[in-house]
Formats: sequence, structure tokens, C-alpha cells
Amino acid sequence: AVPVVVEGVEVKRGQLLAFQKEDTLGANIYSSVSGRISNITQEAVFVEADESIQSDSYVPLKESDPLALIKEAGIVGLGGAGFPTAVKLTKCHTVIINAAECEPILGHNIARLESCPEDILRGLDIIMDICGAEDAKIAIKAHHKKAISALEGAIRCSRISLSLLEDIYPSGEERAIVRDVMGTLLSVNSLPIEAGCVVVNAETALRIKEAVYDKKPLIDKDITVAGKIKGNESGKLIQTFFDVPLGTKVSSLIERAGGCAESYGEIIMGGPFTGKRTYPESPVIKTTGGIIISECFPKGPEKIGLLVCACGADETRLRQIAESMGSSVVGVERCKQAMGVKNSLKCENPGHCPGQVQKVMALKKEGAEAVLISNCSDCTNTVMSCAPKLGLPVYHCTDSALRAVNIPLIRRIK
Repeated sequence: AVPVVVEGVEVKRGQLLAFQKEDTLGANIYSSVSGRISNITQEAVFVEADESIQSDSYVPLKESDPLALIKEAGIVGLGGAGFPTAVKLTKCHTVIINAAECEPILGHNIARLESCPEDILRGLDIIMDICGAEDAKIAIKAHHKKAISALEGAIRCSRISLSLLEDIYPSGEERAIVRDVMGTLLSVNSLPIEAGCVVVNAETALRIKEAVYDKKPLIDKDITVAGKIKGNESGKLIQTFFDVPLGTKVSSLIERAGGCAESYGEIIMGGPFTGKRTYPESPVIKTTGGIIISECFPKGPEKIGLLVCACGADETRLRQIAESMGSSVVGVERCKQAMGVKNSLKCENPGHCPGQVQKVMALKKEGAEAVLISNCSDCTNTVMSCAPKLGLPVYHCTDSALRAVNIPLIRRIK
């Protein structure tokens, strides 16, 4: 995105800060507050908010066509991928709304569905019209009964139905959604359109409604804040905040939740499986879904082996966690189904594991005294079926985050 403002000028909430370059997969960026441009770098435009003039109003979008408004608004996939939504909305047979809330702890999508399902359904109507879709499926885990009830009460169109998913990880990953809803297992290089569908995150549908009906640019984000927060004795281990202005400091959002506890392990931006370590001065961005203050890291063994899964933390992230545990990495193995695709890993069949005994034995042979894994629910089952028998304790990339909110650790799933 190319900046259209200069340092020192005053801007209003909703005013364009940087526009998408032509023929790129960028997205327009708008100011989420009213204030003054204090600095411009290669990575960001800094806006110093004037607290005396803040309001919920904003500079409205100018376009009139729905697809043009979605592009003008700077809407991207808000489930974490950040792909420009206007590019994704092509002709298809079926639109799938991904309301799985794939990762544990995160809850902002479900909270929106419980409180205002009509807004998300309006966004879905817009998507269906643009894509010329014959029907739509809302994919949601079956245990979210309150959200399901709210949706069932709000759906007025026979072409829209619910698809209930298992409560496992990665139920909600895009290719897993297509497999479970459409019955088609896509290859690691394929997109949902090859199964005749377009997959859109639930909050993305909400922001599409705002762009088309309210002429509102993408300037706010729903976020889950959880973990080691002061006042957690009141039971607020997991909190949801709607419409957090983009660019808000992580520290400001944590203070709004009650503030960090005196001791904690790290701050994670995102979910416990795929999130990254972040810091108090970091900004909330379009793809931020969660801020998690984790439990302190346990003391690990002297030598540890890493088992990298395409569905969870990558090797760099696992090495970071191992270092925080005080362990030296002596071996690295990939899950059997993890395939290299464009500098990342993709699982051949997300959530369906063929077994990990060979990988765990290889790590033991390399001198590992324990294994640190990032596997999905099913892969973790297979690791737990063999690692303890080989005398290897198992640590999971999600452990410190889940401990902070008293959720059972990812281990053997019955």
C-alpha cells in the first residue's frame, strides 16, 4: 500500500492513509482514529489520536457497487490469512461461512453470531449475490449451541443451512472445511473454487455488510483477549472485545481487559496453535484474532526434539518455545503429511493422521529426551500412543496458553 498522507497533517477516522497498488494483492488502509500523522515508515503510518474528538463516526466510502465497496474498504480475510476479499469473490456454486472458531480459546466470531447473527447473514447475502451462488453453508462446531440457536432463529432463506463440525483441531482450516462440508478433499495446491465454493470467515462477512450497507471502511476488529490477566479470580479468563480500532497497541487492549498478571510466559497474537509471539508495543492489525497472555514456561529437558505439523506452530516458533523452556534442539522431524508449498507447510488431509511412530523414534535416536510438538488433535493422539512408551515426555506448542485459561491440554483425544 502506498501512503497518501504526510507527517503533521490532521486525519479523521475512516480517512484513507494508504491505497492499494494496482495489480497487487494489497489492500487500502484507513485511519481508525481522528488525530495527527506523527510518523511514516516503510511498514506503517502512525496516527496520534486526539482523545478530545474521538467518536464512532467515520469518513464514508465513495463507491456504490458492492464488490467495488468491498475492495475500496480494504477488506481482507479476517480469519488470519489476510487475502484480499474482493479477489476471492468469484463465481461459484456454494458459499461457505467459516464460523468454526478453529483454535481453542478464541471466541469473538461465536460471540458475534450470538449477539447479531442478522448482520453476518446480510453479509452472506451480499457474497452470494456477487458470486452467483445457488446455496450457502454456515460451518460451525456443534457444541456452540447458543450461536446455532441464534442463527436458526435469524435464517429466512431456504438456500442457507448449517453444517455442524466436530470439536477438534483443525476443524475450521479452509481445506478441512471444504472436505467436511462439500465432501471434497482438495490437494495442497488447490483452492476452494476447485470444489465449486468460496470460503469466507464469519467476521469478514460482518465487515462486508458494514462496507456495503454502512459505507464503512475496515477500521475495527473483533478480538479475544485471554490468559493471565489481573482480576482473573472474577472468572474472566477469556474476554471478547468488539470493534477494537486497528493500530491499537497490544498493551492498551490488555489494560482494557484488566492488565497483565505479574508473572507470565509470553504474549501471543493469534491462537495457541498458529499464533506468534508479540510485544506490548505491537499494533492490532487486520488479521489479529486473539491476544493471549500465557502461563510461565515449564523447565524443559536439556535436549528436546521437534515434531513440526503443518496445522500448528512452524519450526521457527517451536525453536522459540524450546528456548523459552531452556532446552536445546537436537532433532527436527516433520509430520508425515506436511508438504512444502510456497515456503510454508500444508497438510495433505488436515486432522486425519496416518501415524507418527517413525518420526518419534527418529527424534529419540537423535538424542531427544522429550518431544515438543505442534500437531493437530488426531496427530497428537498418535504421538501420545508411542512417545511415552519410548520414555519421551510430550510438550505441545499450546500448553502455556491453555494452562493460562484452565483448558485441558492437547493430549490424547478420545
